[in-house]
Amino acid sequence: MTDLLSDLEARGLIASSTDLGALSEAMAEPITLYCGFDPTASSLHVGNLVPLLLLRRFQMAGHKVIALVGGATGLIGDPSGRSTERVLNTDDTVADWVERVKGQLQHFLDFEGDNPATLVSNLDWTEPMSAIEFLRDVGKHFSVNAMLAKESISARLNGDGISYTEFSYMLLQAFDFYVLARDHGCELQIGGSDQWGNITAGIDLMRKK
Repeated sequence: MTDLLSDLEARGLIASSTDLGALSEAMAEPITLYCGFDPTASSLHVGNLVPLLLLRRFQMAGHKVIALVGGATGLIGDPSGRSTERVLNTDDTVADWVERVKGQLQHFLDFEGDNPATLVSNLDWTEPMSAIEFLRDVGKHFSVNAMLAKESISARLNGDGISYTEFSYMLLQAFDFYVLARDHGCELQIGGSDQWGNITAGIDLMRKK
């Protein structure tokens, strides 16, 4: 296992992984990885700190990092870790928060050095798609049974329920991983432990498309 992975594991920062052995082998050379940050407020919050520092650690180790701001997913709302529906913010509010979060990310990652980070918004590839295109090209690869088994969904179903809007969030995040793999060669997604279901959904989508 690489020194970076060993250090992260020793610090208890790896809660789940699909295949640490394969990741360790891949990291013998620089890899591309990403983490997403939804603009749910006008500022990043303390829960974003650990993933941000992880991105920075990977960047300092020579890997290519992508910071994704959820210009699209921020309009929907992630049900993970929540017992109630999020309040939907206006397009203008989310667009303003996207720009604020982008500015804050530049305090943590190096976007100008020899190994610059990449900053993207998932609105760039989601907005041009029609609902029909998304359902045909992405939705057809998902089993509702498998989605219902995800912890973030099942927890809500056992409580107050979940809207179709938030139920579809998983598809959007999975599509992000697919697009970044296709266009940037992204091999790894990192995130909080509450994102595990969304992360594995992206892996499943790439296997099927």
